[in-house]
Amino acid sequence: MAFSQLTDSQKEDMIVSLSCLVLHGSGKPVDAEGIKAIVEATGHEVAGYWPSLMAKFLAEKDIDELLMKPGMGGGPAAGGAPAGGDGAAAAAEEEEEEEEEEDESVSGGGGGLFGDDSSS
Repeated sequence: MAFSQLTDSQKEDMIVSLSCLVLHGSGKPVDAEGIKAIVEATGHEVAGYWPSLMAKFLAEKDIDELLMKPGMGGGPAAGGAPAGGDGAAAAAEEEEEEEEEEDESVSGGGGGLFGDDSSS
């Protein structure tokens, strides 16, 4: 989705989030003042609560861990596991069934690749 298609709130969230990444990536403290400075330097405006809200949230977190942790929001990915939590078991069972089907189709003396097995 293009930035221009986001709602104002989504744009502000993205601007502040990217500002935090810039600060963290440059080794600077991720605080409200730094976030405000980045936002202003890029020519954007956000609601006054965003910088302090994000700074307070990140003050208690390991940003590197947040960046490396999969699935940090937004719900499950398309085609995600069902809510029961048995997604891995179901996938393994499905894979096992596929392997059995492949084994059955291969058995039979080469599957006709070398001519008719009955004519010797």
